[in-house]
Amino acid sequence: MKKPILCLDFDGVLHSYTSGWKGAEIIPDPPVSGAIAFLYDAIMAFDVQIFSSRSHQAGGIYAMMDWIAQHDREWTKAQIAANQPTPRTSLLLNITFPTEKPAAFLTIDDRAITFTGKWPTIETLRAFKPWNRP
Repeated sequence: MKKPILCLDFDGVLHSYTSGWKGAEIIPDPPVSGAIAFLYDAIMAFDVQIFSSRSHQAGGIYAMMDWIAQHDREWTKAQIAANQPTPRTSLLLNITFPTEKPAAFLTIDDRAITFTGKWPTIETLRAFKPWNRP
């Protein structure tokens, strides 16, 4: 049975993005708290696809893959040190990185609003702030 697509943004959703944009290949910050554990849960129920503004830039997908691999290793070591169970699969074997926005069942993005059928005011749009910005 085919899993529904869960599209995840990268910066501000998985990558904490506290340093701001440094280039498609430069990802300096740690994960958002709980991001790696969430990815393991998500790959069990969804076809997880990470689509970012980095996705179409040279080196962007490889940088995201390297970042996930690094933080997956760190998370796994911490799980082992805490005597917690670790998954028997690899995140990178279960996540894809499309270069175009996928036809997702659901998208998680820090810079989006849910369209409810009623158009927001321009003032509401201009006042928008992502969750991690004061």
